[in-house]
Amino acid sequence: MFKINVLSTLVGLILIVMGVVLLGGGIWLISLGGSCYYLLCGAVMIACAILVFRHNKLALVIYAILLCFSTIWAVWEVGLNWWQLVPRLWVWFVMGWVLLLPPIRKTMMNNRLSSIMLLTSLIVTTVVSVASLFTSPGVIEGKIENTNLFRANPMQVAAEDWIAYGGTNAGLHYSALNQIVPNNIHKLQEVWRIRTGDMPTADDPVELTNENTPLKVNDKLYTCTAHGWVLALEPETGKTLWKFDPAISNSGAGTFKGWAHMTCRGLSYYDSDRYLKQFAKDKIALKVKSSSCPRRIYLPTADARLIALNADNGQLCDSFGVNGQVDLTQGIGKFTPGGYYSTSPALVTKQLVIVGGHVTDNESTNEPSGVVRAFDIYDGHLVWNWDSGNPDATTPLPKDKKYTRNSPNVWSITSADEALGLVYLPLGNQTPDQYGGNRTPVVEKYAAGIVALDITSGKVVWNYQFTHHDLWDMDVPAQPILVDLKTTQGIEPAVIQPTKQGSLYVLNRKTGQPIVPINEVSVPQGAVKGDWTSPTQARSQLNLLPPPLREQDMWGATPFDQLSCRIKFKSLRYEGQYTPPSLQGSLIYPGNVGVMNWGGVAIDPVRKIIFASPNYMAFTSKLIPQAEVPKNEANASEGAGLQPNQGAPYAVRIQPFLSLVGFPCQAPSWGNVAGINLANNSIAWIHPNGTSRDNTPFIPLPFPVGVPAMGGPMTTAGGVAFLSGTLDQYLRAYDITNGKEIWSSRLPAGGQATPMTFWGKDNRQYIVLVVGGHGSFGTKMGDYIIAYALPKNKYEVFRGKIN
Repeated sequence: MFKINVLSTLVGLILIVMGVVLLGGGIWLISLGGSCYYLLCGAVMIACAILVFRHNKLALVIYAILLCFSTIWAVWEVGLNWWQLVPRLWVWFVMGWVLLLPPIRKTMMNNRLSSIMLLTSLIVTTVVSVASLFTSPGVIEGKIENTNLFRANPMQVAAEDWIAYGGTNAGLHYSALNQIVPNNIHKLQEVWRIRTGDMPTADDPVELTNENTPLKVNDKLYTCTAHGWVLALEPETGKTLWKFDPAISNSGAGTFKGWAHMTCRGLSYYDSDRYLKQFAKDKIALKVKSSSCPRRIYLPTADARLIALNADNGQLCDSFGVNGQVDLTQGIGKFTPGGYYSTSPALVTKQLVIVGGHVTDNESTNEPSGVVRAFDIYDGHLVWNWDSGNPDATTPLPKDKKYTRNSPNVWSITSADEALGLVYLPLGNQTPDQYGGNRTPVVEKYAAGIVALDITSGKVVWNYQFTHHDLWDMDVPAQPILVDLKTTQGIEPAVIQPTKQGSLYVLNRKTGQPIVPINEVSVPQGAVKGDWTSPTQARSQLNLLPPPLREQDMWGATPFDQLSCRIKFKSLRYEGQYTPPSLQGSLIYPGNVGVMNWGGVAIDPVRKIIFASPNYMAFTSKLIPQAEVPKNEANASEGAGLQPNQGAPYAVRIQPFLSLVGFPCQAPSWGNVAGINLANNSIAWIHPNGTSRDNTPFIPLPFPVGVPAMGGPMTTAGGVAFLSGTLDQYLRAYDITNGKEIWSSRLPAGGQATPMTFWGKDNRQYIVLVVGGHGSFGTKMGDYIIAYALPKNKYEVFRGKIN
């Protein structure tokens, strides 16, 4: 009897503690205008605890009613959605079975009927939970039939080689190779793996990232590491042919820790013979210059240099700039170490190498210019510069002058249509991101949009802005994609721009006019003192925008952290997308990581399919008057934590919207794969993508909740798409027509890079991925490059066939 009383007392104490927490939190939530469920639940649980202490059989009856009520309430809020239903109920469900344990139940005399009532409620909850396993809320099951196939423009499509970051300068991330197909992909296997030796050190910034997409050209595979090392590999074996270390300078600081981040997304390649042949009929005559480096690799470094290497042997091309290097700090002015450099590959087109630059977000209002510059491909002299703060002055800036400070920049990947003579720039924002009271009209015109420049002069041909007076860090993050589309007007030259806000803007790339309608929608108003908001924002009718968040969308592993998330949600300002940052704290959804980021999307131009991997993560943004900024709080990494905004009236604290235990406060899925049918601009299928395997404490639990991805997709003429950027460590393959996962391979580190493909000398199609992790994304770091292919001599060979 003593043991029984002790156990009953322990259960009663647990119930009363849970009840007090729910009661207190419920009162708080009601005061904010939220649900009364938690208050009622807490009160009933306290009453039940008292009855347990008294060994009263009514404890089981009351608990049975509570469990049934909770089940009905949960279904009313979220329907039969397993991932939202079960976290609401499982703690109450377990406690119900505890109350039915013989040592507890026997303390309550004459309790048969009450025990049956509680057992019945547990069965009801079980049935409802099991039923929810067979539903798929938010999933679209569809298929894009391969009818009326469209002949792709060969200039836009990668064939046997992968000559630029996006396959070609059109950026489709599509290859005409079709040896690997859904029917044989189960045979795909790892054929080689190397380690570069470039591992993080204690002196590196938090956001050390391995986001490189290799090039395959000149019978070599070229890749760069986070610290800017360049490796030329034998494509079929991974054997290192040569290596170049740029010896990045930290300006004598002795550490890279103060840098915002360090990455190398890609290299660029130039072959004088190929370009002369390609543009022999161009109206603009190409100059032929003798060079000891007819084939070149261009490397942007984290200390703001642009280096030209001999693609054959890795030696510096002395004729380019000064000893093979151009100093990108020329005309930029002062900046903190790591505060300015090009994280993305330069654009090589005709006789120009065109480069933009990353500028650290939210450090101050006196940051380097966002100028884009075009250098001569051979000797590195400046041909033109386009500064969004002084857009008409494209004549090379004199050496004693400075570009416009703090003008919007181009940190992502650019594209070019050599036939039209245009280069396409995805524009960022003027820092600070969350306060724009001091922005000038000329800066406002070009920020957070796309700009088309004349390749030869750098003059603006057209521009289209996607976010007006951006206060949410909605930089245009991804490479513009150039593809020819069949429309009611005939074949139109299109540019498709993926964005953080979820829209895919489809414009005529010659004129900048929308092909898919873009609506100006009304958005929340009310910026802080000194700032303003645009009354409308541009939203494409083709978008992957999630629905607005509601209180019932709040999530947690248990009812308790879900309650905390509800309190957070109701405490923040939130009126839907484009809720302005505030002193109260605003919920920003989609957050500044975006629905789509630098990885962009992949397009199959033959099947007319967009393969996308949208993310859905909310962030909070709270403005802090400079006089109230905590003096002892260290500035965090770029894009999260305290952002100083020196020179602006407000600092800002940006945080992911997380529960007490570190899980997202909004319900899954947090990352999907989606297929868009370009024949009718509709979403054909969408599925959660990835598991929680590498993000659960203690033991790996691979729940298929759908997790964020940082990295882009690649697709092929074989009808297979590849994606590796998820928080769990996998490279996955999908049937592009329906989005079904058809193959996966476990990775030794985070795969936050975009895969590529090429044709080997052994008549095999290779898939190659850089596997090195991402510091701020939180995945395991590494230094791997891994190649996959089908077994030799077993499959019919198709060499770069374009359907």
